[in-house]
Amino acid sequence: MTSRPTEFGRIFPPDEPWLAQGRPEEILLPDLPIVDPHHHLWDAFGFRYLPAEFAADTGSGHRVVATVHAECHSAYRTDGPPELRPVGETEHIAALAATADATGGPTRVAAGIIGSADLGLGAAVADVLEQHIVAGQGRFRGVRLNASWDPSPQIRLGPPTARPQLLAEPAIREGVRTVAEFGLALDLWLLFPQLGDAVELADAVPAARLVLDHCGGPLGFGPYASEGAEHFAHWERGLRALAERPNVVCKLGGIMGCAAAFDYLRAPIPPSSEELAALWRPWFEVCVDAFGPQRCMFESNFPVEKVGTGYATLWNTFKRLASGASAEELSALFSRTAGRTYQLTL
Repeated sequence: MTSRPTEFGRIFPPDEPWLAQGRPEEILLPDLPIVDPHHHLWDAFGFRYLPAEFAADTGSGHRVVATVHAECHSAYRTDGPPELRPVGETEHIAALAATADATGGPTRVAAGIIGSADLGLGAAVADVLEQHIVAGQGRFRGVRLNASWDPSPQIRLGPPTARPQLLAEPAIREGVRTVAEFGLALDLWLLFPQLGDAVELADAVPAARLVLDHCGGPLGFGPYASEGAEHFAHWERGLRALAERPNVVCKLGGIMGCAAAFDYLRAPIPPSSEELAALWRPWFEVCVDAFGPQRCMFESNFPVEKVGTGYATLWNTFKRLASGASAEELSALFSRTAGRTYQLTL
């Protein structure tokens, strides 16, 4: 029997019986093309989420035309130079994507791949990027830097290599410059107290095409569970400052577990899209107001977000959040910003 999640900010296997209790919803704007610019494919964390499982979600009613896989420290090479082991994930995902393409389905799974590379190598990371590009078979589009760090032991979201002021280190910045020289995007996964570090990085490497993951990392659990208005104001100040940098775009999503606005730990049934939209609207409205629709893209962050909602309900939530947008703005939010950022042919 599937167990329920026990804490926020962690990855848990989806509780399918619990998710099945959600109220069926009519798909909103079913013909709107969607590029899902942030999901993971893995056989890890106690469950399998590979193209077959992902196809069951993308086929739940919305028109998902293409997706981008974001690195998840999965399928690394088990031998060879340590700096090249992450290339194994790109090889693995490219092979899965090619097989999925051969089925002729409506969704181009992993049309783009965001990989992992040790940017602390500085300019020497070029060799790693070259191997990623070869391994990606035309799909490799960028690198994700997981800089998530917080002094609280209750906030354990980043890798062991995450540390204070990581983005200010000269070697890291040289690595970021090298990514930019390759014409690749750089996804940044950090937490809202670190947004000032991202501002400094954007200024130091203006040629970098930076992608802010998960609305800039708002937090609502652990030491951030109280004084929510103060933390929100801190997050908003940092986010608006970063939005002033033209070389940054923002992914809208990925806040189910960390912002903890919906208490999926205790909820007897999953939320409706109306409920989720009401809970998440404050963060999303600030993001879109600060960056503008042309620099924002909705992301599923599946299967991580599946701890609290299904794929169809999640995208209905996003469509409700964008209900006041024009046709041009909808196109940007749901596909064009992602396509431009990751250089996808749509």
